[in-house]
Amino acid sequence: MEQSTPQPRRAGRPGRPVGRVLGIPIFVNASMLLLALLVTVVYGNYVRTELTLPEPVAYLVGLGFVVCLLGSVLLHELGHALTARRFGIGVRGITLELLGGWTEMDRDAPTPRVDALVSLAGPAVSLVLGGLSTAAYLALPDRTMAGQIAFQLAASNILVALFNVLPGLPLDGGRALRAGLWALLRDRNAATEVAAWAGRVLAFVTAMVALWLYRLEHLTLFGLLFVLLVVFTLWQGAGQSIRLARMTRRFPLVDLRRLTRPMLTVPAGTPLGEAQRRRAEDPRPNVVLAVSDSAGNLTALVDPVAAERVPVDRRPWVAVDTVARSRDAVPVLSLGLTGEQVVRALQAHPAGQYVVTSGEDVVGVLRVGDVAEVLEPRRQRPVQRPR
Repeated sequence: MEQSTPQPRRAGRPGRPVGRVLGIPIFVNASMLLLALLVTVVYGNYVRTELTLPEPVAYLVGLGFVVCLLGSVLLHELGHALTARRFGIGVRGITLELLGGWTEMDRDAPTPRVDALVSLAGPAVSLVLGGLSTAAYLALPDRTMAGQIAFQLAASNILVALFNVLPGLPLDGGRALRAGLWALLRDRNAATEVAAWAGRVLAFVTAMVALWLYRLEHLTLFGLLFVLLVVFTLWQGAGQSIRLARMTRRFPLVDLRRLTRPMLTVPAGTPLGEAQRRRAEDPRPNVVLAVSDSAGNLTALVDPVAAERVPVDRRPWVAVDTVARSRDAVPVLSLGLTGEQVVRALQAHPAGQYVVTSGEDVVGVLRVGDVAEVLEPRRQRPVQRPR
């Protein structure tokens, strides 16, 4: 699967970097290691029975199969990544996780045609790998370790290719469906929502079929649990696609002039309690406390969370500087940015607040929570942000 994320990006990534392939960073999620261990044991036991191998050798074969499988997943994702690059879309990295992997790109495909080509490149690679593995299996002697691994790789790659082209997000086929709907409707967000709901229908049907096969004893309990895990992942991914489409539709509502909060600047060394008293008396709404030097130049922004953590009885004795962040460490946004440009800037430089400038002048502060409330107005926020 490929993914581009219009919401502000997390500062960290759920995966460990393991290297680069063709300049693309590769990350491995801890869940992938869990699956690798499980497949090593299960497949090792299978080949031990089929080929009457000693236990250590059988598990070594299982480990070899896992390495080949991981290579297949990586090549699938490289199909997405290199096709995206071919059309000028930057690739931030590839993450391998429990049920496969995903490619993170820095922006969406510019046209339905590019969207379809990038989406289908991964399944195409899997199909080619499946064909090559099938040819290797037919050429190798029967009941050998190499033949068994070739057969399993053929089956898994062909299955991955066929499953991934099913028409529902977040599967690759769902992205191709979105591309077709996008070309038809001329509205990418509407196409995304339709394809995502198709993904949820697909997840529900898959769950019902799996339960039916389990009741007929054509599917083991382990197989049922695995399918239900896949179904849960599909459902969650489709829901995220719906959410992101709705957020993207609201990009034009991100008006930097309206969302920028005014600043109240106090001299360095001012007690926190005194600074907060001045802010409370300021008639302007949503004022942000800032710190200036002796010449009146902005030097830092008060961190509202750090300020609230200071006990009330200590605030008269704590300098406002101690709960402030240097201006040099705060990202800067230009007042002339469009809504989409603001969100992309927040995505590229995650922070809690941003200095907003007009030319050489600082006009105020943007809080990331204010943007989130515009993009997701109905999403409940458990913590009341300080004024």
